[in-house]
Amino acid sequence: MITKFDSLFAGHIDMDNVGYGGIPVNDRRFPNEHLATVFDKAQAMAQLMDRSGYNAFWMAEHHFQHEGYECIPNVLMMALHLAHVTKRLKIGCGFNIAPRWHPLRLAEDFATADILTGGRVIFGVGRGYHTREVETFGSPLLDQNANREMFEEGVEILFKAFEGKPFSHKGKYYTIPPEVPYRGYTLKEITLVPAPERLPVECWQPIQSGSDRAFDFMARYGICGVIGGGSAEGGAVERHMLGFQAAYARRGIKLELGEKLALGFQFHIAKSREQGMREAAKHYEENMKMFGELRLVRALSDEQIAAMRDPRLAATTKLPRIEDAVKAGGFLTGTPDDIIEQLKAVEKRYPGLDRVICATPLGTPLDVQLEDLDRFAKEVIPAFWTAAAPTRAAAE
Repeated sequence: MITKFDSLFAGHIDMDNVGYGGIPVNDRRFPNEHLATVFDKAQAMAQLMDRSGYNAFWMAEHHFQHEGYECIPNVLMMALHLAHVTKRLKIGCGFNIAPRWHPLRLAEDFATADILTGGRVIFGVGRGYHTREVETFGSPLLDQNANREMFEEGVEILFKAFEGKPFSHKGKYYTIPPEVPYRGYTLKEITLVPAPERLPVECWQPIQSGSDRAFDFMARYGICGVIGGGSAEGGAVERHMLGFQAAYARRGIKLELGEKLALGFQFHIAKSREQGMREAAKHYEENMKMFGELRLVRALSDEQIAAMRDPRLAATTKLPRIEDAVKAGGFLTGTPDDIIEQLKAVEKRYPGLDRVICATPLGTPLDVQLEDLDRFAKEVIPAFWTAAAPTRAAAE
């Protein structure tokens, strides 16, 4: 039963001339004062969500994006600020890219945020998908095997450190601590100070390819999963849910289908489904221009990728349209009743699912984002809370 309603803001600025026929991604460059508006946007969204009954506001860690798409480089620092200007809303890290961090520094920063916010920050880790970001910080991404190895080893250290007990680690990428002289003895162990106050740490991770290795890793540490983007369309959802469930079963843990998972959707509320698609089409297309080339939303041909870079080619090339996403189930639009109906069908199909993350597509202006979030809170969420009032109270 769905009892937790979240939203996601990856950190885009308001921009003009969006869509396949608009300004190409590589031609977008903005002054610093415009890029910095993402902080005020995030605060406006978080404050609206806080007074409207949402559970969590997720942000994404990204770097160097002069194109204006994902402009929040430090989610934990921003989460600390948002916790101080809201009262009850949780702030989700979606996600801290582990290979870009030294694991002990990330553990320290999260522990600090956990203590200072009274447990209102939700931890999350990912492997990264921008070569410009990950490789610039000196970590591998082109070498996917090395990226996964470094990610897995870093997360192992994080969970050791979170316990707040003396520990050591020797692996391929990290030796913690180094055996150096310290105050008359040789250092053999180290302790995270301070450690998080809430243990075990609730941790979330994105689900993209859905390999058995990834699912088994998540089950080993009790990590929850977010299925979003193109992965939230069609048969991929059920395939990922079954793979995740099977991995936990291999460790002797029985989960209902959808349990320990969140399902992500894009959405826009309008007078009808047709009007909703018309109004959101260009924002959906800008979202595809950004993420399509990174192979994160759906399989695209080289021809389609080239067309997304050039508005002249886009006009004559078959590209993904918002109608496709609505039909596949990844984009919710229409009246509030239309969206309730779609989410009720999701709830029925996945009985263990209790969390959805509904966000407007990248490129949507702030005024539209706020209106959609406000209407969703007032006209969609109550249909679920009314039916699950005791469950909601327990969850809070």
